[in-house]
Amino acid sequence: MADKPGLSSGVGRIERLDPQLQLTVRDHVHRILRGAILAGRFTPDEKVNERQLAEQFGVSTTPVKEALRLLEAEGLVQSLPRRGILIRFNINWAEEMILARAALESMIGRLAARRMSEDSKPTLKATVGLMEAATVSGNADELIALNETFHDQIHRASRCQYLVRLIERQQFYDASIRRIIHSDPAEREKALHEHSAIAAAIIDGDAERAEKQMRDHVVRSGETYLSIVFGNKEDV
Repeated sequence: MADKPGLSSGVGRIERLDPQLQLTVRDHVHRILRGAILAGRFTPDEKVNERQLAEQFGVSTTPVKEALRLLEAEGLVQSLPRRGILIRFNINWAEEMILARAALESMIGRLAARRMSEDSKPTLKATVGLMEAATVSGNADELIALNETFHDQIHRASRCQYLVRLIERQQFYDASIRRIIHSDPAEREKALHEHSAIAAAIIDGDAERAEKQMRDHVVRSGETYLSIVFGNKEDV
């Protein structure tokens, strides 16, 4: 895998924080760093420097240290004696995240088909209609928002608590990756077809079909993500 620009350049890697966000600076640093790692802006085994990160964020090193500890707990980075902090996210890790999310979302889809109230069905159908309009117009930002709405509605309809909490850790697309995906007309059409099929299965109360449609959608979109972030590279 080719080396990427060093952290000292800071070009296209990290966005500076708005000073008004200082009260929750650790959380914002964690969110932005996590998104950058999952978007492939750091290479596997790349060493990161706390002080350089702090300079790029425009904050002290304290929230950066705290954010890195959270990332280490998630397994995305590792602190090693005399070696510093290394990026551990790679194509194998990403693939496992996709498969974990596919398993969780498919079970949620299955339960949504069994548990969705009649009152909630028109709302889900309406969301698919909005997604169709946004697909035609090519509005990537609207599609990103509607995609989140679509899955949130299914989560609520499933009335799951444990599974929904688990899936929060499997959210690995950041806005930039979603925007790239939805900027491709062919990808937009595939996603619309899949979302329509998922909604139809859930509305019909077909648990097995909903489970399969959801699983296939998450795996396929995950493969698109892998292609964007890692290309044809393989972890060695």
